[in-house]
Amino acid sequence: MPFIITDPCIGTKDSACVDVCPVDCIHPRKDEPEFEQTTILYIHPEECIDCGACVPACPVAAIYESIDATPSHQKDLIEANTVYRNCDADAMAQAEAIVQAHIAAHPELMAIPAAERQAAHASH
Repeated sequence: MPFIITDPCIGTKDSACVDVCPVDCIHPRKDEPEFEQTTILYIHPEECIDCGACVPACPVAAIYESIDATPSHQKDLIEANTVYRNCDADAMAQAEAIVQAHIAAHPELMAIPAAERQAAHASH
């Protein structure tokens, strides 16, 4: 799995990463009906070409370049990115359930504003 979107995206869903993606592998986009219903954006692992354009574009540093680079208390979100498939209601529900469980398990991190959350992960 190439890139992982993590919890600083929660409460943000900034689409700067979508705008720079050359293969349109980040979903849901603002023009997709699922956008309002999701908590976080997801990178489709089979569509991603590992270009890395999304990483510097993310204003809240929510994207990690690999599973190994993803902080340990963000690892559950790897599975959410793995299962999410746009326009597949069951896959979307499964991914969102993982994200909601992550939110419930980390209230101390979720209380931190999204723009500051990535830096807070270093102290956990």
